[in-house]
Amino acid sequence: MSAHTQTAEKGQNTTLLCQESYVCSGTDEAIFECDECRSLQCQRCEEELHQPERLRNHERTRIRPGHVPYCDSCKGANGNIMHASMTGSRQIAAVRCQVCKINLCVECQKRTHAGGNRRKHPVTVYHAGKAQEQEEEEGMDEETKRRKMTEKVVSFLLVDETEEIQVRNEEEFIKKLDCSPDQHLKVVSIFGNTGDGKSHTLNHTFFYGREVFKTSPAQESCTVGVWAAYDPVRKVVVIDTEGLLGATVNLSQRTRLLLKVLAISDLVIYRTRADRLHNDLFKFLGDASEAYLKHFTKELKATTARCGLDVPLSTLGPGVIIFHETVYTKLLGSDHPSEVPEKLIQDRFRKLSCFPEAFSSIHYKGTRTYNPPTDFSGLRRAVEQQLENNTTRSPRQPGVIYKALKALSDRFSGEIPDDQMAHSSFFPDEYFTCSSVCLSCGCGCKKSMNHAKEGVPHESKSRCRYSHQYDNRVYTCKACYERGMEVNVVPKTSASTDSPWLGLAKYAWSGYVIECPNCGVVYRSRQYWFGNQDPVNTVVRTEIEHVWPGTDGFLKDNNNAAQRLLDGMNFMAQSVSELSLGPTKAVTSWLTDQIAPAYWRPNSQILSCKKCNTPFKDNDTKHHCRACGEGFCDGCSSKTRPVPERGWGPAPVRVCDNCYDNRGIQLDVAELPSDEEGGTLIARKVGEAVQNTLGAVVTAMDIPLGLVKDAARPAYWVPDHEILHCHNCRKEFSIKLSKHHCRACGQGFCDECSHDRRAVPSRGWDHPVRVCFNCNKKPGDL
Repeated sequence: MSAHTQTAEKGQNTTLLCQESYVCSGTDEAIFECDECRSLQCQRCEEELHQPERLRNHERTRIRPGHVPYCDSCKGANGNIMHASMTGSRQIAAVRCQVCKINLCVECQKRTHAGGNRRKHPVTVYHAGKAQEQEEEEGMDEETKRRKMTEKVVSFLLVDETEEIQVRNEEEFIKKLDCSPDQHLKVVSIFGNTGDGKSHTLNHTFFYGREVFKTSPAQESCTVGVWAAYDPVRKVVVIDTEGLLGATVNLSQRTRLLLKVLAISDLVIYRTRADRLHNDLFKFLGDASEAYLKHFTKELKATTARCGLDVPLSTLGPGVIIFHETVYTKLLGSDHPSEVPEKLIQDRFRKLSCFPEAFSSIHYKGTRTYNPPTDFSGLRRAVEQQLENNTTRSPRQPGVIYKALKALSDRFSGEIPDDQMAHSSFFPDEYFTCSSVCLSCGCGCKKSMNHAKEGVPHESKSRCRYSHQYDNRVYTCKACYERGMEVNVVPKTSASTDSPWLGLAKYAWSGYVIECPNCGVVYRSRQYWFGNQDPVNTVVRTEIEHVWPGTDGFLKDNNNAAQRLLDGMNFMAQSVSELSLGPTKAVTSWLTDQIAPAYWRPNSQILSCKKCNTPFKDNDTKHHCRACGEGFCDGCSSKTRPVPERGWGPAPVRVCDNCYDNRGIQLDVAELPSDEEGGTLIARKVGEAVQNTLGAVVTAMDIPLGLVKDAARPAYWVPDHEILHCHNCRKEFSIKLSKHHCRACGQGFCDECSHDRRAVPSRGWDHPVRVCFNCNKKPGDL
């Protein structure tokens, strides 16, 4: 083996030596390359070899520094291309076989000198210098240069089928595109039905047929989610989407994903192979335009302001090219040359009552394929022409493109329930609006998705109706309203200026109180012995508000009446034990009326038994039937049965004889939720426990609080049986370690973690009450 071969195998090819060895024995430096001889030749060998007359016309080229010869296997005797893979240019050699005496490119070496031939055929390795590469590039035509620029392009998954972005940040997005962060780009995306060859179209329109986007002859869709690639020739981000009509799961989310892609695109290609343009095409574009204007225009403006983008996101939608390939039918407008295809498309939109107003332009490009392959040259020219137009959509940096997609994904995301799927539109409002529904009237929220993250409250298009179950009536102080202020007021058991014990006594004597922060106490329900007016007609205005899931605005303030009653039980017991039986009956009667369910007849109106008409004396006990709410004597209401339809649960309660006999007939009452009872009914249960205890004056000081504690528990408190350890220090509760509820958050704590006292006006506790360590640290009012 020569010295030249040894150094070449080590990868050191600084000087090209003569490959003929005719005169110089292969030791002289090569000066010429002869195409016909297929070798590099030194000065002496070149002169000697071309002495014969028939060899004098050989085409010889003087070698420049860094020169590498062409592959001999890729060209024939005339320099013609021998195999289809090398289209358009002669390939540079990578090695020279010392046995075959030929130069080979990489592919030819693999094809002819792979496997066992490698040991038998030693090779010399060529290393092309920068000068040679530049020379080759200068010798290429424009088309070849473009092909070379797209050789290394690969696609990547941008968004999966569940709308999750698969790129973590701008830097990763730019890295996967393999472009400069400062490069200004446009976005081209493609839509169409499954099986219409969208990926194939992009590969031939932008990447000269290379399979940048995966294609497959299988029945299953090969494009799942959204894929992207960068075209360095046209400075374009190319996006491939999932086909319409092909998804079987997450259909709503996948359809919504298409509109997000459309919103960040500058140009949209709608690909169809239907011989005639179907209505689905026009319906899709029309619905996409409507949804874009309705939901995305505002969000794109907000994204521009929120992200502080130098280039504002265009609120005008992308341009559209309808790429129509036919086999058996003529192209649109070909019957009458005077008819413009775009005019026919606009007429078709109008007939279907679809108005693509969001799109900056709509163009038609058709091709008729008599024999495959499809001709994409017309589409390519149309795309390049649209990309050059910057009047409505200007190019922007890749970071801006990513921010826009991220903002739309954050705003419009999440699962869409099947019952909200609308088939009358490709993009129904349910895909983009908040899914919350008012619990009282059933109306949906009109705000966009995920608006709660920005602190924007729910809002409905229609007014709500009153529901006794949720008590969604809101009072506002009339005097403040007339002075231009809107101040909400809530009926409470006591005024903020009253002590807990005095407030409870006033509650039993003069009823609930309505207090305004500005005007003070404006109403007491039993302020006078007679003639008390409804507060709605005198001091407050009422408004029915929606009840949204996850809010507890109507379960605060007045819902802790039962617990306040329980907290003041010892005070009431001590007071009543010093009185005679008459005052005891009077107090319990007033208490019963105040906390009685709405359907009960007040004690003051019950003068005789509803059934036997026996008049009640001062010391007689009046009993209410839990089913009908009327007043009876003990003999006419001694039976018991469950009354779950009134919210009394499965336990038997007192009913009159008539209701007991009619126990098989369902009462026509508003249905209460199974997991929560109304505040008045809870208070009534506590009242019964209190009343029964107060009746036994002798044992008034020994009231079993545990029996009524659960009944008195406010709705936001965690039940005692669910509290196993302290919410803060995690100590397990036992007989020696008592449980205490924080009046602010409702969680269970030990005494050490909840010894602080603070007023909690948002929950109706105007005086200092027990709060936990964490709630006590919160600034402002609780």
